Amino acid sequence: MIGIHSRRTVLQLAATIFPAEALSRLLGRLGLEGPNNGNIPSPVQDVFPTQAPELVREMVLVAHFDLKRVKELVGARPSLARAAWDWGFGDWESALGAASHTGNRPIAEYLISQGARPSIFSATMLGQLEVVKAFVTAQPHVQRIRGPHSISLLAHAKAGGEAARPVFEFLQSLGDADSDPPVPLAESDAAAIVGTYTFGPATVTNQQVEVTADRGQLLWTRKGTVGRQMYHLGDRIFHPAGAAAVRIKFADDKAGMVMTIYDPDLVLTARKKQDAK
Repeated sequence: MIGIHSRRTVLQLAATIFPAEALSRLLGRLGLEGPNNGNIPSPVQDVFPTQAPELVREMVLVAHFDLKRVKELVGARPSLARAAWDWGFGDWESALGAASHTGNRPIAEYLISQGARPSIFSATMLGQLEVVKAFVTAQPHVQRIRGPHSISLLAHAKAGGEAARPVFEFLQSLGDADSDPPVPLAESDAAAIVGTYTFGPATVTNQQVEVTADRGQLLWTRKGTVGRQMYHLGDRIFHPAGAAAVRIKFADDKAGMVMTIYDPDLVLTARKKQDAK
């Protein structure tokens, strides 16, 4: 859980924005946008009238840590205060959700003032004890629901600091508001799983998945996307962060390690590349 908030993860997320910025610079050079070409409309995107994906993604990203940029984006497009992004496998995160699990009170309060929809997660981080109690009374066991990236409600209270201490103590008293402990993964199993898995036509460059290990935590990354933490369920079976119903399974066959993904039906089969000898 702590690794989700690491500087390394934030930088990984930030890196996904750069292609959109490069595109913007290219359009500027072509005279399709910019302050000196205000009389020339920008091309209509295929996703119109939905908002540009790169803006939505940036909004959710910066809501983790950058109040200044949040205000710039919402000032230009007020509806971005309610933006949500799928980081992978249906791990949906709203801008307010991002501010909530990182304990960023100024961003959370600003987003709510601009129309973001409060939730039990934002109320927990903000230390709104009576609101959290009302949620639990109205919907028993709601404290078991996980937030973005599978972050527990109790972790949101911890992120809220001293102001959220009464909420933290209340949630602790319920006994089931924290994350379930992971099933241990043997070092030999981790070593066998780590590697590059390929699928689809060999000529398509992004048809591969990297499974890496960082301080005992396995990370699943399709080339060109943001990595997803994997939580071990036992027998080399995992679910990715924020997607408890998805299963990622690893098994040996005569030709090596095979990865299969179910969501809930079979989505993908990929084989680990063998080291060159």
